[in-house]
Amino acid sequence: MKRMKVFFAVLLAALAISSIAFASEGGGGHAVFTAANVKDYGLRILNFVIFAGLLYKFAGAKVKDFFVGRRDGIKNDLDDLQARQAEAEKKLKAVEASIANMATEKQQILDDAKAQGEAIKAAIIEKAKNDAAALTEQARRTASNEAQAAIESIRAELADMVIATAEKIVAEKLSAEDHDKLVDDYLTKVVLN
Repeated sequence: MKRMKVFFAVLLAALAISSIAFASEGGGGHAVFTAANVKDYGLRILNFVIFAGLLYKFAGAKVKDFFVGRRDGIKNDLDDLQARQAEAEKKLKAVEASIANMATEKQQILDDAKAQGEAIKAAIIEKAKNDAAALTEQARRTASNEAQAAIESIRAELADMVIATAEKIVAEKLSAEDHDKLVDDYLTKVVLN
């Protein structure tokens, strides 16, 4: 209904403007209203009203749909642009926050790497100390075993030398009779024990 009022208001304004133009057409600015002029003026107004009515009847819905569709399209575009702008602002804030955190993350990564390096270094040093202690203990045992073996070897050689020397001395001082007597006494002792 409101559109109809607007239409008729525009129509009346057009008629008023055209009547002023028609009135000023006369010679010297005097308005001359004759029956022919009024009839011609009335036919022109009637022609305009019919044209406007036909235009409204046949093209009014399409024109209305065009402008309404255009308005809705512009509104949708604006809404879409606002949504995309809000999303872009969120992404921008996220990127800015990420950039701001990047320095602290970098420092944290460096600190973590340094701590891991120190832990690995301490573990390597501890393992090296343990390995060195084990090697030292093994070397000490090996040296002790080698010394014991050397002592046993020397004792065996000394015993052989003592036996050889004792046999030599006994052979020189002992006669065959004394030798047999000594062997018999020794065998008697061994058998009795």
